[in-house]
Formats: sequence, structure tokens, C-alpha cells
Amino acid sequence: MGKSKKGNKIVTSFRSTQGLEDQITEGRVVKSKSKKHKDPIKLRHDEEDNEFIDPKTTQRILNAAQKQRAELAKEFGPTPGEAQSRGLYNTKKFSADSDESDHEEFEDNKEEYTEHDFFDDLRINDEDERALQMFQNKEGPKTRTLADIIMEKIAERKTEIQTQFSDNGSLALEDLDPRVKEMYEGVRDVMKRFRTGKVPKAFKIIPRLKNWEQVLLLTEPHNWSSAAVYEGTKMFASGLTQAMTQRFFSLVLLPRIRDDLAEFKKLNCFLYRALRKALFKPAAFFKGIILPLLMSGDCTLREAIIFGSIISRTSIPVLHAAACLLKVCEMEYSGANSIFVRILLEKRYALPYRVVDAAVFHFLRFETDQRELPTLWHQALLTFVQRYKNDISSEQKDALMQLLRKKSHAKITPEIRRELQAAKPRDAEMGAAMVCEEENDDNDDMDTE
Repeated sequence: MGKSKKGNKIVTSFRSTQGLEDQITEGRVVKSKSKKHKDPIKLRHDEEDNEFIDPKTTQRILNAAQKQRAELAKEFGPTPGEAQSRGLYNTKKFSADSDESDHEEFEDNKEEYTEHDFFDDLRINDEDERALQMFQNKEGPKTRTLADIIMEKIAERKTEIQTQFSDNGSLALEDLDPRVKEMYEGVRDVMKRFRTGKVPKAFKIIPRLKNWEQVLLLTEPHNWSSAAVYEGTKMFASGLTQAMTQRFFSLVLLPRIRDDLAEFKKLNCFLYRALRKALFKPAAFFKGIILPLLMSGDCTLREAIIFGSIISRTSIPVLHAAACLLKVCEMEYSGANSIFVRILLEKRYALPYRVVDAAVFHFLRFETDQRELPTLWHQALLTFVQRYKNDISSEQKDALMQLLRKKSHAKITPEIRRELQAAKPRDAEMGAAMVCEEENDDNDDMDTE
């Protein structure tokens, strides 16, 4: 027989004749049989939520957060909210070319597509702007589009082009099947309003066609949306050879970006991403975008800074960077050249002596120039002597010191002179090394005797 449970529990019955008021007064109330134990962790969180912070502590926390935010803004630039209030992002242009999902991605990566960080140390006054305009060559070769080149060839040498196409085994523009034209006219309509998703399959096969330039012309690349330009750059950069990719960059991508900057004064985020994707083929990027941009002679300061930001943020093979720097130093000078020279020098590559000599001669040829040099030129010279002062020869060091007597800047030239005075030319180091080797050989001979 089981033990009886002890307890002083009072059992009541609903059939009792005692009134409810009397039951409450005596404490004899029916209790629920199901007991729910509250989670102690949840109970602790509830207790913490009920604890409030006093106003003084709250004010101290806010002051510390504001101070930390000011330090971060000073070191890394403004936050996305501050940059939005200052108008650093082209949200109006973006909203016309993207949907809600792309807008969320753009909001998370705004700082990746802005160029305001590169304006911090490039403060140019009115005098520098006038000096920069003096070095621009407005009569340089202008940028041509794919349509201009193809239509010009068809209009001037129609028979010769058709013969060339037949020899290569491809089709002339007039020989394309009407159904093919109709299909790619439909692709053209899709690419004009493309925002996100998959591109048409007919568009993906264009890089594999022999007459891809003519078929691409049917889609009217100058009317593509910004998102379509990014998708096209990504596809053509991976599907074409080096030479063909260079041609796509120079005929399609570069004119579109320059037109966008001239119209909106800011670069759309998709076009910025297209530039970064184009740098995956550095040789085509430099030959198809950077060098034609500088050779045109009308490269603006904004264009130089935006294109230069792509180079400064991306790791580039040293041979491609050295070849580009060599070409920029040897071409006719414009104010934009100094920006690219400075950015390439800031990457601190171990440059061949030929490139270092070309940079020295690039600066020395302005010794007899009567024009006032812009501040960008002096900044590029300072960067060069800071990074490669020990790679120049003694004669080049003396020539640069002589150059500073004729071309000087109130704030920058003293720093350049101080760097040159502390330089150890490469021929002096080589001579010291040869002397040490000769002494070691003499000591060896003496030991042998």
C-alpha cells in the first residue's frame, strides 16, 4: 500500500455550497494543475530589460560615440550617410538603371564606387586649372566608337571591305540573314532596358562569331543601360582574345564612360564595376583605355582621377604597369599624365632601370619650357624622388637638382631637394661594391702568398 502524500493542500469542490466571496476570503481557491516553469535565461534578460541607464551615463556614451565617429571620418573618410548628404553618390542616376535588389547592393557598397578619396590631396586652385588647360592638346586623335569605324569603312571602301570579309570566311553586313538581323534587333531592345537577371542567349554567342563587331553594332552598344554595359564587359573580357578585348574596350567601353561622365559629372556604379572588371586583362585595359584616353589630349581632371582610382585599388602585374608608365612618360605631356605617373609610382614596384630613366627624362624635358607647370607635375616629381631616389645615377641626380633651380614650387620643391640630397645613386653603390670585391680579391691573393 503506497504512502499517502503529506501536505496541507486544501481541496475544494465546485459543488460546495460556500459562496465565491467566502472562498476568496479564506484562500480556498482552485489552483491550476499545470505548472509552467519560466526559463531562467529568459527571466534574466527580462530583468536586464527592466534596468534603465541613467541620463548622465547615456550622455557620456553618446559623446564617446560621436568622438569615435569623428576620428574614423577623419582617417577613412565620411560614412555612407554623411557622403549621401554631401551628394557624393549618384543615386539619381542609379535609380534609373537598377532595380530594388541592385539598389540594396549599391547601398551596401557605396564607398567602393566613389572617387572623393582621390580629391583629398589634389586641391587645385584657379591658377592650377589655367596651367592645366595650357598643356591640353585639343587637336589630338579623338575617341571613335564602333559604329563610326564600321560605317566609315562601309561608306568609303565598300567593295574592299566586302572582299576582305569574304577572304576571312565571315559575312558582310549586307549578307546577314534577315532573321539574324531581326533577332539581334530584339536583343537591342532588351539591352536598352536591361537591369538585372540573365542576358539573352543570342547576346552570349556574339564573342564567338567571326564578324562579332558587325553583329554587336546591331545591338547599338551606345544605347545600352549601365547594367548591360557591365554584363557585356564581363562577357567580352572573358570570351575574346587579348587584341579583340582591347578593341572592345577602345570602341565601346571607353566612349560610353566618357559620355556618361560628360553628361552626369559622376560615374554610375555599374560602369565603375565594368572598369574594374576590364582590368582583369591589364594589357587590353592599358592599350584600349588608358593610353587612348591620354593620347586624345582632352582628358579632364575628373576622368583622370576616376580611371586612376581603378589602377590604385587593383593589383597589377609589374611588367604591365612598367610598360604603361614607360609609354605615359614618353608621350606628349598633358596635366592628366602627371596623375597616372604619380599613381603608378605610388604602387612601389621594382621598376627596370629603363623605366626609371624614362621617368627622369620625362621631368628633365621641362627645364626649358616657359609655361608654368601645374601642381600635379611637382607632386609627381616628389613621389618619384621619394620612391626611386636610390635608383637614379649621379648625373641624373645633378640634372634634377639643376631642374629645381628653374622649376620650383613654394611648398613642394624644398621637400624634393631634401630627398635628392639624401639619395644614394645606383652608380655610387655599384662602385662601392666593385671596390669591396677588389679588396676581397687582394686579401685573398695576400693570403695565398
